[in-house]
Amino acid sequence: MAEKEPIDNVETVTGHASESPETGSLNLPEDDVVVMAQMGIKQQLKRRFNSISILALSVTLLSSWEAIGSTFGAALYAGGPVALIWGFMLTGSGTLALAASIAEMASMCPISGAQYHWTYMFAPPKWKVPITFVQGWVTVFAWQATITSLTFVLAAQIQGLVVLNWPTYIFERWHTTLMMWLLLLITYIINVWGIRIIPATELFAGICHVLIFLALFVTMLVLGRNASPSFVFTSYINTTGWSNPVVAWFIGLTPCVWCIIGFDGAIHLSEETIHAAKVIPRIILTTVLLNGTLAWVFLIVTLFGISDISAVLATPTGFPIIEVFAQITKSATSATVMEAALVSIGIAAMFGTLASVSRLTWAFARDDGLPFSSFFKKVDSRLHVPIPAITLVAVVIFLLSFINIASSVALNAILSLSTIALYVSYIIPIACLLSMRLRVSTRSAAPGEACVKDGEIVFGPFTLGRWGVLINLYAVCYASLLVPFMALPTSLPLTYQTMNYAGPVFCAVLVFAGLDYIVRGRFSFVGPRKEVG
Repeated sequence: MAEKEPIDNVETVTGHASESPETGSLNLPEDDVVVMAQMGIKQQLKRRFNSISILALSVTLLSSWEAIGSTFGAALYAGGPVALIWGFMLTGSGTLALAASIAEMASMCPISGAQYHWTYMFAPPKWKVPITFVQGWVTVFAWQATITSLTFVLAAQIQGLVVLNWPTYIFERWHTTLMMWLLLLITYIINVWGIRIIPATELFAGICHVLIFLALFVTMLVLGRNASPSFVFTSYINTTGWSNPVVAWFIGLTPCVWCIIGFDGAIHLSEETIHAAKVIPRIILTTVLLNGTLAWVFLIVTLFGISDISAVLATPTGFPIIEVFAQITKSATSATVMEAALVSIGIAAMFGTLASVSRLTWAFARDDGLPFSSFFKKVDSRLHVPIPAITLVAVVIFLLSFINIASSVALNAILSLSTIALYVSYIIPIACLLSMRLRVSTRSAAPGEACVKDGEIVFGPFTLGRWGVLINLYAVCYASLLVPFMALPTSLPLTYQTMNYAGPVFCAVLVFAGLDYIVRGRFSFVGPRKEVG
């Protein structure tokens, strides 16, 4: 087989063929045929998602109001309601700038590899290959940490419900690990053999995402007027040990950041979405706006529902939201039903998240970025899914779950990496685009044009226009500001138990990626490759 060329060699092309010998007829729309030809990529996956089903998957994957409900307790110790309510304004605006910047690149090049692919397009020629290689590892690792964190949080919430309903139950970490395995097994089966039902499943989950929010909102609004407005909007709590209130406030932003991060999930399914160049950018922005709004409103009614803050902070369930539900309804049964609704949406989010992470992993292997790439880039000819990549992601989650048995501190360090790693994966391509934007001319694309051509940036159907520089700059500055705070220990004095290992572990990932490039990558990796053309 002839060696594949890097995407630098992609010319301006148009095409009409909608099938390949490997896959048979895939019935691609003309614009998707043109985009795939432009990128020089062979269509191997079926385009199962339309604009409605991919929107449902995206909003469910993010599950922002469910996520803020599951994690807001961490901010009650660091900044309290002030960090949550007003901090959400900062994180919401910054996330929207990041999402808009990412959406613009997704419109130019809607491909599963996403961040690392765009980094290669916009990075300086001398450094584009090593930077792209490291970026690929960072993005894959970021999403691996994200899906592991989701699996852990869901398993721990189920365990929290057991604690609520059976007070004599003794909490064991290995029970959480077993629950993680069960959730992983169900998700794996759905992603391999039930792939055809995922669009419909995510559509149903997306509808439930909104309807369950409305049901809980009305219930909490009617029954949960326990706290005063001054507590919700002006109360500051700091039990972290940090004497500087600004530092404590920024540390308390972690739940606000985590609940609306991962908006790029839909992009990694671009090669399975109809009219991807037009649809995916709209999906990204709609997802952030919708989920961000629901999360902020849910946060407000949740804080108003607190009648005993001490009981919320000391809840034996491990999740303050369960105690808040119990205080609002004065019933363990009702609290269980409300919490189970959150968990059910989270489980549906697992299906889409595994699909997204596996496509990203598959894309990196397709460009020979992973060890044993020739195996992990295989696509099942009957199901049209990358089973080896799906299996790899599942196996890594399985192995990481063992850490929880030995030490919850070590696992929490891995889980917190998702925020840092995802932000870095956004910063790199946006910074490269901003740098090129300031140096070269820009224009809109004609059908089939390459994204970067003859010293010009050629934008897709969605572009930020004259606001692009300011939005890109704000996105980079915002993310760069928050990353250091996400690596700080959440409480003092500093011990091995309070140490935030996210920073050191992420640095270890960067070192590993650099060494892997020196030992292996510089001989096999040339950047995103051209498969056809």
